[in-house]
Amino acid sequence: MSTDDLTDDLTRNTANAPPELLTRSFFFLCAVLSIFVTIGIIGLLVTEAAKFFSITAPLMGVEGPTASVVDFLTGTEWIINNEQFGVLALVTSTLMVTFGSALIALPLGVGTAIYLSEYADPQLRAVLKPALEILAGIPTVVYGFFALIYITPALRVVFPSIGTFNLLSASIVVGIMIIPMVASISEDAMSAVPDDLRQAGYGMGATKFEVSTGIVVPAALSGILSSFILALSRAIGETMAVTVAAGAQAKFHNPFNPAAYLDGGSPMTATMVNLLTGDVTGGGLAYRSLFAIGLTLFVITFAMNVISELIAQRYREEY
Repeated sequence: MSTDDLTDDLTRNTANAPPELLTRSFFFLCAVLSIFVTIGIIGLLVTEAAKFFSITAPLMGVEGPTASVVDFLTGTEWIINNEQFGVLALVTSTLMVTFGSALIALPLGVGTAIYLSEYADPQLRAVLKPALEILAGIPTVVYGFFALIYITPALRVVFPSIGTFNLLSASIVVGIMIIPMVASISEDAMSAVPDDLRQAGYGMGATKFEVSTGIVVPAALSGILSSFILALSRAIGETMAVTVAAGAQAKFHNPFNPAAYLDGGSPMTATMVNLLTGDVTGGGLAYRSLFAIGLTLFVITFAMNVISELIAQRYREEY
């Protein structure tokens, strides 16, 4: 390269430096802002929840009634008027809805992903995948009313004793909601599997089904498991759909009793909505319980995301 060419390159790089610096600075500020917003949310939950518990409330200068940490974590009664704040009454309903939705969404989502990745032709995939992802854009409150108006009456044909508000209907509608997340992420993971692995399977005489389930799915296991955890995190944090479908009466359920799904309940998110829309006194004990529930929900969701990352790293394949 001649001296003139080097001079021209240097001139072009110098001319492009200000826009490049501006772009990098903008994205850096976006990243920093995201971190500070997250830290702010965590700080708000921790500080307000500390005012709720008797062990930390004096440190926050709070006077008045408080709640015991032990009673909160082990109690099975959630009755605001009696100042009974047992979060297990809410956690069991949340876990039951999450487990029920997983039974629906995980197999259907993976089956859909296998079809889109391995069986559907490109033209059909280009139509089906966006159509599937439209489900993720429907407002969640619409899902809730769909469960209340259509799913529950249909379930009453099979289970005449089922209540108007029940955990089974909430599980079904949340399962429908998270299918697109499982299918989309799993399909992306399967599409990333090199075709050489598929061709090697066909060369050994494997069928399409054997290649799909015996080669592609294990190779994409990291992404599939990550989609499971992320979808379940979404199910745990779902608010309006379970508020409408499951009801507002907090009850402690035995998670291992299938009949409990026919009864109503109040998951953590639904309880938070009902408290905010109720006649709670700002700064009172019931109001501060909102942040204790939120902190509990945050810890559960954060733990699931950490598990998702560990699983992804454990089973990640590099090609």
